[in-house]
Amino acid sequence: MLRTARPNRVLAALLVVTSAVHLGAQLTSATRLAEVTQWFLMPLLAAWVLAATSSRPRGRLVGLTLAALAASWLGDTAPDLVPSSSSFLVMVGFFLCAQVCYIAAFWPFRSRSVLASRRAAAPGGLRTRRVGAIAYGVALVTLVAACAPGTGSLLVPTVVYGACLVSMAALATGVSGRVALGGAIFLVSDSLIALHAFTTWYALPQHGFWVMLAYVGGQALIATGVVAQARTGAGADVGHGASAYGRPSGRRARAADADLT
Repeated sequence: MLRTARPNRVLAALLVVTSAVHLGAQLTSATRLAEVTQWFLMPLLAAWVLAATSSRPRGRLVGLTLAALAASWLGDTAPDLVPSSSSFLVMVGFFLCAQVCYIAAFWPFRSRSVLASRRAAAPGGLRTRRVGAIAYGVALVTLVAACAPGTGSLLVPTVVYGACLVSMAALATGVSGRVALGGAIFLVSDSLIALHAFTTWYALPQHGFWVMLAYVGGQALIATGVVAQARTGAGADVGHGASAYGRPSGRRARAADADLT
């Protein structure tokens, strides 16, 4: 236990320090420092996940989360290596892969998410899930409607990416409360990027800082929530478990939201 906890703490500390330096660089417009520190954020988070799950076999949830973090890292770094005219599309392409990985990771938990069918919903939870599903649907329609006039030939890719992004966040509600929060914050981060790219009225002060704060925070919440879920031994057959979006119950749900060391 001590052998596992020490690397976890070191990696967590490195991630916190690197994130703080990166966010500080965003605030002070230190562009090169912001670029370089961004390259290390997802590798450090992925290394923490690997260390935190080293004591037991890694299942589908952890494996696909690591794949999503790898795709996110490519989305962070590859745009710096291509011509500026292509950097945005390269970034979106890799983050689309990340969203698909997260969707695949969270899919076995769909019966606990806001997307659960009437048959799968637990008694008393149907109304809550309907409200949640409607909220995510409204978020998708609103984001697409706001961005569509400025997308031009990128309208279809924008709709596809938006649908995947919102689906990821909605499915995250089935894993645990922490993962659900992370998915929602990740949705906010990418929505800010879309508004900045495709609208003329959007003007959030310190745009880059807020995007990266939400990005790092969202990914960290997803990763730590996934590790907590993996430590409970939860598998794909979760149809009768508690909804992360509704009221969690039982030892497994309490353990999934416990603090990590």
